[in-house]
Amino acid sequence: EKRDSVLTSKQQIDRLTRPGATYFNLNPYDVLQIDPDTPLTDVKRKYRQMSILVHPDKNQDDTDRAQKSFEAINKAYKTLENEEGMKRCKEIVEEARTRTDEMIKLKKKQMKKEGKPQEVPEDDVEKYKHAIYVQTCKLFADLERLRQDRETKDMHERKRKAEEEAVEEEKKKMEKEWQKNFEESRTGRVDSWRSWNKKAKKSSKGNLKPPKLKAEKR
Repeated sequence: EKRDSVLTSKQQIDRLTRPGATYFNLNPYDVLQIDPDTPLTDVKRKYRQMSILVHPDKNQDDTDRAQKSFEAINKAYKTLENEEGMKRCKEIVEEARTRTDEMIKLKKKQMKKEGKPQEVPEDDVEKYKHAIYVQTCKLFADLERLRQDRETKDMHERKRKAEEEAVEEEKKKMEKEWQKNFEESRTGRVDSWRSWNKKAKKSSKGNLKPPKLKAEKR
């Protein structure tokens, strides 16, 4: 994308909320309109300039889009401000450059095979940069898609584990309740048996009569 440091507030907001912005704004270099080799001090300066331009307080007639633009700029800067984030972004750009070079190499190889002049649009410096830019945006989008897929998978996994734990907890609760009822029931049965047994013995003693003695015949 052509980078214009003198874009107005409206132009920056239009750019950062244009159709496909969700895709393009994944690339922090595109959001801040800087080259990947831009020093952090210059990145910070550009961030301040752009954040002032699109700040919702400065664009009260378009606050919703201004807020989205401001958030995109802030996210891009936070990514590049972080050492690990900067390293990851540079690796993505390097991968994009490698893929672009490989694409050019394959194009020229095919042209040579067909007996055509080995000239491609990317021989032009600006078109070469644009090709890298396109590939960079694609890689950022691919990584974001993978991140979302992983997040969705993790969410489902957490939900599954939570459901399993809930079932297990309910099972333990039911077993505990069953055991408690069983113990209480057993105690009741034992007490009942003892009570009946005592009554039976008492009754048996009360009804016991000695055998009648027969008179001896002489």
